[in-house]
Amino acid sequence: MDTLTKAERSERMAKIKSKDTKPELRVRRIVRRLGYRYRLHRKDLPGRPDLIFPSRRKVIFVHGCFWHSHQGCKVANKPKSRKGFWSAKFERNRSRDARNQEALTGDGWRVFTVWECETKNTIVLESRLSRFLGASKKVSHEKGIK
Repeated sequence: MDTLTKAERSERMAKIKSKDTKPELRVRRIVRRLGYRYRLHRKDLPGRPDLIFPSRRKVIFVHGCFWHSHQGCKVANKPKSRKGFWSAKFERNRSRDARNQEALTGDGWRVFTVWECETKNTIVLESRLSRFLGASKKVSHEKGIK
């Protein structure tokens, strides 16, 4: 049974953001520091990827562990009430994510998913992002070397 009233639950759920979340902002900061330029949330791409690199044909999704049901993650705990509802909800989210990724790869995009729990270790995340994105266009201002 839910410990909140319908109005309290509705108010709490309305405060959950889908854009500009803390994990997404962490990823953006790292990508910017690495010297990459990107676009945000293009509506014409399946799933509205969080970061888009049009010239590289690459996209990054930053998934919340709870909402996208990250398997084996401590953050992705399952609610104890309304188990049937939440189980179906998470399955629909996973199916939608898979369809979006398949559509993007079918259109020639490379897709990288960052999980919320992975944003805590910035050193490892920076390395993974750098490998995915490839050579940076960052210019060294000290000697004018690319």
